[in-house]
Amino acid sequence: MSKLKQLKSELTAELDAILKYWSKNTIDNQNGGFIGQIDFNDHLIATAEKGSVLNARILWSFSASYQVTKNEEHKKMATRAFDFLSKYFYDAEFGGLFWSINADKTPKDTKNQIYALAFAIYGLTEYYAISKEEKALEMAINLYLQIQQHSYDPVNGGYLEAFTREWKPMADLRLSDKDANEKKTMNTHLHIAEAYANLFKVWKDKKLQNVIVELLATIEERFINTETGHLRLFFNEEWIEKPDVISYGHDIEAAWLLLQCAEISEDETLIANYKKHAIQIAEVTQEGLDTDGGLWYELNPKNNELIAEKHWWVQAEALIGFYNAYQLTADEKYVDLVLKNWNFIKRYILDQQNGEWFWGINRDYSLIEKDKAGFWKCPYHNSRACLELILRIKD
Repeated sequence: MSKLKQLKSELTAELDAILKYWSKNTIDNQNGGFIGQIDFNDHLIATAEKGSVLNARILWSFSASYQVTKNEEHKKMATRAFDFLSKYFYDAEFGGLFWSINADKTPKDTKNQIYALAFAIYGLTEYYAISKEEKALEMAINLYLQIQQHSYDPVNGGYLEAFTREWKPMADLRLSDKDANEKKTMNTHLHIAEAYANLFKVWKDKKLQNVIVELLATIEERFINTETGHLRLFFNEEWIEKPDVISYGHDIEAAWLLLQCAEISEDETLIANYKKHAIQIAEVTQEGLDTDGGLWYELNPKNNELIAEKHWWVQAEALIGFYNAYQLTADEKYVDLVLKNWNFIKRYILDQQNGEWFWGINRDYSLIEKDKAGFWKCPYHNSRACLELILRIKD
């Protein structure tokens, strides 16, 4: 068996293992939906708040996987996620999405974080593709229209980060504590593009297509630093950059994901440009590779100091980003990077005893003792890496 066929076989098995972990361990039989948190020791925290991003990513992961596996259990899990998101996270009154709810299903943080709305669109459209549930498509379109109405900046272009439930401005726009409190971020723009592209796959609206083209042009102009090949992360409303770290994970994720969005947009100029960006970013991301095949998390360019952690999601995106570069260049060195990275994942990131992937490891190879499931620990990055390579590696 060739190395790539072997890899495809192993990733097929790993996808099944990831989905089994979530099906077996995360169903909340008491309160409905899914448990909000499973800690590092695989203890279920029944009282934990439930995040909309986690639920939307579960919805996407099982819907996308069903398209490949045709496993009815995966479709059932997707339906569970859709039912819960539509009933308890979707804000029918103001047309947004709650950031989080309490374990008892009552709203907790009702802000409209645009990043979360984008992931809801991503999950809802993937679910619509497997179910033809009109309510899912209708919700996705409504969320898209809300983003366009409230978040889009008609003066300067791009999208603003967050609003209150009633769509009023708010002071703290941050996605997480580690982020800069700025009005426009690479991360949110990346995932709006991903969401809108997925919506266009199932809803061929010409205006939406034009919006995607404009968004990809904005990302290219503002966020991609063609001199360095890295992404710029934070800006104010007038596109004044607030320099921050180099995020290797976001670099390599954007490399392949934005090209995929460009291909869905059908804009030939953007497709050609994003092919070049995908190769350049894959080249420079190798700066962040360790000799063991793992990709470091971030680098502070001011002092050239590594944030010396290797996170699960960064490795998952490296698998796709480097394989995408191989598809574009036919350069075998990228296959070697993929295989070396997968071996790193198998050795250090997979929880061979309990299933799923650990959060990551520190420089000294000790485990980072953070959640196995939670607000940010979802089956999305790793299941998507498996799915993308399963589909891309031809028999």
